[in-house]
Amino acid sequence: MKVKYLGALLLAATFTFFGCDDNTGTLGIGMLPGSDGISAHTTTFDVTTRSVVADSVFAKTSTGYVGRFTDPQFGYYEASFLTELNCIDDFSFPEKYDFDKKTGILTDDTVAGVRLVVFYSTWFGDSLNACRMSAYELDKKLERNRYTNIKPTDYYDWLNPIKSLLGRRAYTAYDTSVTDEERNETDSNGNKTYYPSVIFTLDKDKFGNDWIDLCQSHPEYFKNSDAFIENVFKGVYIKSDYGDGTVLYVDRVDLQMKYQYYVLNDTTKVPYKRKQEGFEGQDSTAYRWQTEFASTKEVIQANQFLNSDKIAELAKIEDWTYIKSPAGIFTEAILPYDEIYEKLSNDTLNAVKLTFTNYNEKSDYEFSMSAPSEVLLLRKVDFKSFFEENKLPDNVTSFTVAHNNVTTNQYTFNNIARLVTTCIKGKDAAKKKAKEEAGSAWTDEKDKQWEEDWKTVYLIPVTISYDTSNNTKTMTGIQNDLRPGYAKLKGGPAKASNGELNNPLKLEVTYTTFNK
Repeated sequence: MKVKYLGALLLAATFTFFGCDDNTGTLGIGMLPGSDGISAHTTTFDVTTRSVVADSVFAKTSTGYVGRFTDPQFGYYEASFLTELNCIDDFSFPEKYDFDKKTGILTDDTVAGVRLVVFYSTWFGDSLNACRMSAYELDKKLERNRYTNIKPTDYYDWLNPIKSLLGRRAYTAYDTSVTDEERNETDSNGNKTYYPSVIFTLDKDKFGNDWIDLCQSHPEYFKNSDAFIENVFKGVYIKSDYGDGTVLYVDRVDLQMKYQYYVLNDTTKVPYKRKQEGFEGQDSTAYRWQTEFASTKEVIQANQFLNSDKIAELAKIEDWTYIKSPAGIFTEAILPYDEIYEKLSNDTLNAVKLTFTNYNEKSDYEFSMSAPSEVLLLRKVDFKSFFEENKLPDNVTSFTVAHNNVTTNQYTFNNIARLVTTCIKGKDAAKKKAKEEAGSAWTDEKDKQWEEDWKTVYLIPVTISYDTSNNTKTMTGIQNDLRPGYAKLKGGPAKASNGELNNPLKLEVTYTTFNK
């Protein structure tokens, strides 16, 4: 056997093995090797990009965001949220103690106090910034609208805020009134007992005693969350109405009630007798706060984000692009499927690499934002369904990658070959289906828009959750990043608005071909 043929066979074997990888794709069909064997090549295609304003994003999350933060470059953004409170099935209030039956625990069928507690563990911005939080009672049931452009005014009486106002409280994210001893105190298991919070004192009759009476006369109102929300309490709207520079990440909202109860002997179920001087022989009592209703994953929670008009102005810049969270700016990329097919239709794609490089920017601003840790590359046509249906990246039409902030300062998608081949091969069928569904409404303009949308992908800041049990790391969920962050990326359209050539990104394609 001649050496050149042996080399060709080895190379063919190598690329046959490489071509079996799930991330590669074959554009050509029915190819036969020539006598000179197979060779590998790399070529590049231009990828034009632009910034697009994200009017809203899908935000199915149990975290509530509240506060206002102004960035010198991007302007302000405000965060607020609405949430329902969960009612456990067949809920009932603690019972008054019965001395004959030795059942129950309370000294009376009343509450000593009611409060709404907004718990948070982390925040963004200035921890000592003076802020004020307001809480409003909802008068309309929340719809399952999890987009961040929800209008809170649709759900509470904003024209008569005094009527719906539950309270206002001044706060700082880091409460300096809490001593180090309190802040670091732990329970018997070593867990910290201090939990940062903002507390609203509520009317104990309206939100306590009246509810106890209602539960006795209409227990069906407390049968489950739906009944409770429909008949008793629609939920709350939490917003910041003073202060700029801090955004709290709220973990949950509790409606707590304070009860006076008898301290009972565990065995006899009889109240202990007091021994203090002047109180000898009296039944021993105490007070405690108890969470009765709380925001949980079982009920609806919705976040609203409002951004400055600066976002739209920055998105118009053509010399570079941005990604900005939350609900700020995506980078849109047009992938050159037609050009790839025209040039490489008889070849095999082994790898397609796309890199987004962000500029090194330094800021003297103390609370400047950093680049999003993880991003999602997703087809524009899949954007809505991906998040609404809780999908995970499939490495075919959706990919994730972490930011390399140590060496390259890039988001690098090393191989999106399956995206390219899937879109090229599936285009005709997808377009035919779209035209059939549109019927007579299909126009030349819609045809042109469909062609552009089919080639478009979004680069989106996301947060990813993992299961790390059994010594493995498995992705369990992905959602839009709702924390402040941004990156300024190289790229842009092929030509700027002034007609001068720009520097679009390069799609690096490695392919194999049979020599002629």
